[in-house]
Amino acid sequence: MAEAAATKNIPNDAVKATLSALDPDHSSAATLKLENTEKRDTLIESEKKYQAQWADSHVFEPEAPSLDDEDFDSTTPDDLHNKYPKWLGNFAFPYMNGTLHAGHGFTASKIEFTAGFSRMQGKRTLFPLGYHLTGMPIKACADKLVREVEQFGKTFERCPVDDIVEEGTKQETVPPAPTQSETKTDITKFGAKKGKAASKTIKAKYQFQIMLAQGIPLQEIHKFADPYHWIEYFPPLAKRDLTSFGARMDWRRQFVTTDANAYFDSFVRWQMRKLKEMNKIIFAKRYTVYSPKDGQACLDHDRASGEGVTVQEYTALKMQVKEWSETATKELDGKLPADAKVFFIPATLRPETMYGQTSCFVGPSLKYGVFQVGSEYFVCSPRAARNMAYQGIFPEWGVFPQVATLTGKSLVGTIVNAPLSVLTEGVRILPMDTVKDTKGTAVVTCVPSDSPDDYITSLDLAKKSEYYGIQKEWVHFDDILPIISTPSYGDLTAKNLVESLKIQSPKDTKKLEEAKEKAYKEGFYKGTMIYGDFKGKKVEEAKNLVRKQLIDSGLAFAYGEPDGKVMSRSGDECTAALLDQWFMNYGTTENGGDGEWAAQVFQQIEDMELYYPEAKNAFQQVVNWLANWACARSYGLGTKLPWDESVMVESLSDSTIYQSYYSFAHLLHKDMFGKQVGPLGVKPEQMTDDVWDYVLGRRDRGELPQSDIPKEALQTLRRHFDYWYPLDMRGSGKDLIQNHLTFNLYIHTALFPKENRPRSFRINGHLMLNGEKMSKSTGNFLTIQGAVEKFGADATRIALADAGDGIEDANFEESVANANILKLFELRKWCEEMVRDAIIVDGEEYKKVTTKERLKNNDVVQRRSGSPKVLLDDLFDNELNSLVTEARKHYEATMYKAALKAAYYDFTAARDFYREATKAAGLGMHEDLAKRYIELQALLITPIAPHWSEYIWLEVLKKPETIQNALYPEVPATDAGLTAAREFVRSTQSNITSAEGQAVKRLAKGKAALFDPKKDKKITIFSAKSWPEWQKKYIDILRRDYPDIDIKALSKQAGPESKKAMPFVNGLKRRLDNGESPDVVLNRQLEFDELFTLRAMVPGLKQTIQKCVAVEIIAVEEGGKAGVVINNDGSEGEKKEDLPSTAASAEPGSPTFAFENVEALPVR
Repeated sequence: MAEAAATKNIPNDAVKATLSALDPDHSSAATLKLENTEKRDTLIESEKKYQAQWADSHVFEPEAPSLDDEDFDSTTPDDLHNKYPKWLGNFAFPYMNGTLHAGHGFTASKIEFTAGFSRMQGKRTLFPLGYHLTGMPIKACADKLVREVEQFGKTFERCPVDDIVEEGTKQETVPPAPTQSETKTDITKFGAKKGKAASKTIKAKYQFQIMLAQGIPLQEIHKFADPYHWIEYFPPLAKRDLTSFGARMDWRRQFVTTDANAYFDSFVRWQMRKLKEMNKIIFAKRYTVYSPKDGQACLDHDRASGEGVTVQEYTALKMQVKEWSETATKELDGKLPADAKVFFIPATLRPETMYGQTSCFVGPSLKYGVFQVGSEYFVCSPRAARNMAYQGIFPEWGVFPQVATLTGKSLVGTIVNAPLSVLTEGVRILPMDTVKDTKGTAVVTCVPSDSPDDYITSLDLAKKSEYYGIQKEWVHFDDILPIISTPSYGDLTAKNLVESLKIQSPKDTKKLEEAKEKAYKEGFYKGTMIYGDFKGKKVEEAKNLVRKQLIDSGLAFAYGEPDGKVMSRSGDECTAALLDQWFMNYGTTENGGDGEWAAQVFQQIEDMELYYPEAKNAFQQVVNWLANWACARSYGLGTKLPWDESVMVESLSDSTIYQSYYSFAHLLHKDMFGKQVGPLGVKPEQMTDDVWDYVLGRRDRGELPQSDIPKEALQTLRRHFDYWYPLDMRGSGKDLIQNHLTFNLYIHTALFPKENRPRSFRINGHLMLNGEKMSKSTGNFLTIQGAVEKFGADATRIALADAGDGIEDANFEESVANANILKLFELRKWCEEMVRDAIIVDGEEYKKVTTKERLKNNDVVQRRSGSPKVLLDDLFDNELNSLVTEARKHYEATMYKAALKAAYYDFTAARDFYREATKAAGLGMHEDLAKRYIELQALLITPIAPHWSEYIWLEVLKKPETIQNALYPEVPATDAGLTAAREFVRSTQSNITSAEGQAVKRLAKGKAALFDPKKDKKITIFSAKSWPEWQKKYIDILRRDYPDIDIKALSKQAGPESKKAMPFVNGLKRRLDNGESPDVVLNRQLEFDELFTLRAMVPGLKQTIQKCVAVEIIAVEEGGKAGVVINNDGSEGEKKEDLPSTAASAEPGSPTFAFENVEALPVR
């Protein structure tokens, strides 16, 4: 049980003692702490303002085109979608046993950003949310509180402090409050930070302690003994948190699951009846993960751990004891009848190999039980016997009487009969140190021909028989029987793999795992039987034939167990039970399911957008292994199964197609509980199966059901479904692929035609926080509310967009959110000043105004709207167009980290470069471009930072209505020539400033430099008129190979010239990759005027380069030894001979330069 170090003076009641150790604030103790919050508070004030305005003006409450807008009878769903484009998206509705954490926010953000961009595409956009309450967790927690209130009182005042305090001298721990996803009935699962040794610790023992740790007020906790109080308490908090986050949600459509909402309850009952009619739900006896304590199946959402674990079915052999070992005989004396039939029970996945059994292994240090099974006795682990007790193997359900206990060591030497083995006289029980009692029965039959583990263990036993206390001949290792022939490993697969992988001992666990996997795959998929009754058959076919033969002859029986440890919410370790119950007939034919149905799901996976190949592969894998799924339970909250009201629909079976319910939920009811009848006046009892069939598109639109619901109301419900469906995007964490999302596809394919099945699932990874797993125990935890309160909504959203987009785990960096508080605030301030405080000037006035006026921000001095633009203006204008286009591409692909970079980081960087370049040139920004930048910046980050954008749109630009209704900007096509010129300007300026910096460093180290940067200097720029002759052949090669340019092949072809040739080739390829025309690049032309661009750079270079008094541009002739000076007006001036060697290195688009100190040189 988890413990928390007690304070020095332990309070005298349990509540105070718990609070002293389980401080709710501890869960975020290790996260970033902010100090100066004035700028954040200013931004949050605006965010709250616009959230209220959006709610008041119903901005996010879209409707389908009404029956007045478009005639019902003559307008098809396709007609509606073509005329009124729409988008419907949502994420998996959260389970309501706590508040939403940052991981929920990350998944929600993908849908939220897409919703924002969809609005900007002119689509009617719907983003709804419901609340999941079905299942065990809430009921289990509530039932614990019922007992605790009865025992200790409403405020738990009668709980003895001694009951939660224990002595301790070890290093203790500080348990955290549980996370939303940890629906625990006790707090014993929590990890914790180590603290100093304490003499006493607080045990986290009761449910009321968990509630305290969650921050629930003490006086409120007793109310949670009613499970329906959870339903009323937590959904409003989810709405609060997502609203403060800025989610564009239509809250009119919210609802809760279970019979707490009669409309949704009716919807689920209809769904289950339809599936049963279609034979998609069957009644059968199947293995199911089962909780003996709860008395029912323990499905994924009922588990504290082990989600996704299924039942593994084995063939359990009956190996009858022929002669006990001497030690076992003594220990069993008087405990078994003299004529007792006793069987060792190994569980195998490879019954087809049983012909080659040579021995049977036990773990020498493990404890084994002898269990009475009617008139027989089984030897196996107690864990296995417990599983068997719920599978009809023992006479009485759940009872597995144990008559004796022995260690594995005592059993060694016992002789048992091995079914099908060629060793008909029996085989020995031998020791195997790697046997575990947590998997199988802890009894392992040995087949050294095909099991690498068995082969290496047998080899080890034979070599060290004396060490192991056995006789060598017991091992039967000299003449191994070949059973299966494989193309890769021959007739003795295990021997081949052990030798080829150089496995030396049973302790080579990693190599043995590899060998085991290879042996099984090769044997099953490619193996052929070469011994036994099914000789000549493929192993795939023979496997089940041998199994049936063994079971039919009474030599084996079917046995199942969870393929991993599963703990129920009630703290019970689950078993596998063979139950008569209702199942969803999921699974391929091979897995005992509806193969035709599975094939439809496979096709749906092919047809829909899954964004990443990893997601598609994951779905295909799940459909391949998924089998029948128990769809009912007897305990918890939920909808009663219509034909058997003693049980309820389980939590993963009522949460499959509820996205369709969103399309008209607000028309059925006004509140989430369905207590207030909606605007159509339809009551829950009127929603018959025929009505559901009609409104959900399962009947022709003209085929109205027999109902007392008015025709117009029925057609309105149908119109909303026809319009909003299919679902355009569903977001979810990758952990739900294995159940929730795959079930969604199954039920959609069963109940809806192809045109109404989901169009896309967008799967994301888990969210880390500051590079570490989110964990309350380490204090590295953040809720949505905590993030928004700490950073504000927009800064939080930016950090979520920046966290990552793939299916791999993402990372929310608090430093990113914190930095963006300042960035957003300063950018907002700059935009305000540029509009409010603008000083408009003409031409040369810029220098006068910025020199004379004492301005806080010289950027406000702008060239007049409509005045002529210079090259720097054109470069900036073109870069804005390029980034608008790039951001659109990323938004369309739902790649929000990349979209954020283009739309925000690169966009502000483009402004910064333009601002500094025009300032250095003594021009200032152009008024038209300043305003264009501000407007585009607001629009581009609207999907991600809507509050900031709204402020700029309404308060700065004085637009008449919300930016939420604005469309994504249309811009002219990017000019490749201006793009090339921009890159030329940046690279040339960077190269010049870097050279100056290198000179400074050399002088600082006492080394010689070609010039003194601290003295007046002149820069000479050498611009080549043409390319060197040697480059011609590479141009010809590129022209020949384009667009399939193979850089590696070219490098080999270049030979000795590669050092100079390959940089040249790579440079041309980059230009092509950046969108320059092949005709321009490969015809050896620049898409911009290099000399014109260099002349435009001169004023800026003089300002940015220290002590620069002159810049001279020389057009270099072929050979690099002569050239001509280019005057300020572009005319040719003085001829220059004997140019320095650097001139010869110049190439078109790649000038060289030289510095020299000068004295008394007039500035030019």
